[in-house]
Amino acid sequence: MTSRKGLQLAGVLKQEGITNEAVMATIASVPREIFLPAALAHKAYENIALPIGQGQTISQPYIVAKMTELLLSGIGPAAKVLEVGTGSGYQTSILAKIFAQVCSVERIKALQFQAKRRLNQLDLHNVKLKHGDGWQGWASKSPFDGIIVTAAAANIPEQLINQLADGGRLIIPVGGKQQQLLCIDKQNGNLSNTVIEVVNFVPLVAGDII
Repeated sequence: MTSRKGLQLAGVLKQEGITNEAVMATIASVPREIFLPAALAHKAYENIALPIGQGQTISQPYIVAKMTELLLSGIGPAAKVLEVGTGSGYQTSILAKIFAQVCSVERIKALQFQAKRRLNQLDLHNVKLKHGDGWQGWASKSPFDGIIVTAAAANIPEQLINQLADGGRLIIPVGGKQQQLLCIDKQNGNLSNTVIEVVNFVPLVAGDII
């Protein structure tokens, strides 16, 4: 059910340059407050990133919309998508409403558990979740038509390139203090990179935490 605040947020994203109607409608329909600590629920529909514990954040709605829009324009809604960094599950829920199948990897077990509960609450059952090292992707579920990475990698993880289908698209923030959002297309085994914009994500850390 789309709320008034959700529609207002979608309107803000349109002003920020988001053009895909399906992405904006999905953002409007997902109750962002359920992905936040109770003390921050009143900020749910502001276009800002917010802390979710464990040193992690829920991404700014504009960035969620931008990355989703970039992925959708490259591979279409019938795709199988890998998300690296489930986090709160907010980006996961947006992907699950747009794409046919979503696989998501999270290195922090407590966050993965909470995300699973929220996705069930929203009746989103086309998502498979895994606790593990995002740098390694999810080889047994590959290849993926699209891959979206929700933390900044120092460099592009080779495993993710290997798990990307030919004709697929990878959306990933890369860098340290200075980060860029990259759109990487794979055609006939060759990669083409497009720099989208400057971003600021938490780092993509190797390993996992029970």
